[in-house]
Amino acid sequence: MTNSGDFRGVLVPVLTPFRPRLDTNPAAFVKHCQWLLDEGADGLAIFGTTSEANSLATEEKIELLESLLAAGVSADKLMPGTGTCSLTDTVRLTAHAVKQGCRGLLMLPPFYYKDVSEDGLFASFAEVIERVADSRLRVYLYHIPPVSAVPISMRLIERLLATYPETVVGLKDSSGDWSNTLAVLEGFPQLATFAGSEVFLLDTLRHGGAGCITATGNVNPGGIRSLYQHWRDPQAEALQTRISEIRTVIQSFPMIPALKAIAGRFYTDPDWRIVRPPLTALDDARGKSLTAALDALQFSMGTYLESV
Repeated sequence: MTNSGDFRGVLVPVLTPFRPRLDTNPAAFVKHCQWLLDEGADGLAIFGTTSEANSLATEEKIELLESLLAAGVSADKLMPGTGTCSLTDTVRLTAHAVKQGCRGLLMLPPFYYKDVSEDGLFASFAEVIERVADSRLRVYLYHIPPVSAVPISMRLIERLLATYPETVVGLKDSSGDWSNTLAVLEGFPQLATFAGSEVFLLDTLRHGGAGCITATGNVNPGGIRSLYQHWRDPQAEALQTRISEIRTVIQSFPMIPALKAIAGRFYTDPDWRIVRPPLTALDDARGKSLTAALDALQFSMGTYLESV
């Protein structure tokens, strides 16, 4: 059983909007975050993979976080990603977020060096926790080996929980491997475990999980949240089928450029299509193909068909 203060539900790794000169656009970021919360998102996992976080400087992340708080977004709704390859940057971002009252932090392992030992990874997380030295710190481990190539093993989770049981409270599993998610759910029921895709949301909830932290929550928060609300009801399977169909279409394109293309259409703002290199925006042909595929599903951002 998870702690009562843990995040649960549908969290969104929020897209980061850029201007034509590739600087961040805090006003558009705040607007999108507010829309996501209005649409029912339970939390905002800002500075995640979908946020292009590893293309952002520490100062840019701090500025965006402070812009959200200044606009009245509650820190209780925020789970910033603070894990970087740099120990000192990770400590700085984590300490700042905790001091601002953020409810939890999503933490990647340092991912540049591959084939590192479990002892090394444990030391990295431990150094951050010890240097931040704040009893309010709540860490959600971020397991995304398809991207990081540095997995968080079951043994590492066990060691961290044994040493920091009040601090390490959750995990996001973006392995894409349901068997791994299930092993975490069964092996560590005290963790608030989130699937990294809504494709696994119903199965995760049925096995005691906390919900999902999903990229496509940026454009379909209401639809995904509907399954979270009704997962015990007779329509749960149909709701799962619906959100999985939408996810399948979007992920058949490069995910971040596709989500930004959808957001640009919704906000009628072409700047939303901008990504930072080395990513590239969808070209017009692929953008039209994406729109046509979503139209065929009768889907558009901000609307969800309840008749399933």
